[in-house]
Amino acid sequence: MMLADSNAFSGFSVDDIKAAKTFYAETLGLKVSDENGLLQLHLGSGSSVIAYPKPDHTPATFTILNFPVTDIDATVDELTRRGVTFERYEFAEQDEKGIHRGSGGPLIAWFTDPAGNVLSVLQE
Repeated sequence: MMLADSNAFSGFSVDDIKAAKTFYAETLGLKVSDENGLLQLHLGSGSSVIAYPKPDHTPATFTILNFPVTDIDATVDELTRRGVTFERYEFAEQDEKGIHRGSGGPLIAWFTDPAGNVLSVLQE
């Protein structure tokens, strides 16, 4: 295939690049850079994702980024301390922290960025 060796990357929209930069860099602790109005998130895997401004942004209705962690309880506690609020969903049995501990999948907790896009942390 002609795209098999392409260094593909993903992107998603936000309504406020400045708020996104603050959230991803300061709240989540990611390395970020911005150029030409785009925000680049440098992930621990070595990959990058871009966030681009979109005035009529509509939040994604699915999880756009998943962050595997070694200790989900400690991560949720720290993110909560940093002001992150974890989402509650009817389809998932979640504990008082917002962590889904049900069978059939990983321990996972969902939260949103300032633009309303859904992200998660999940136990490795």
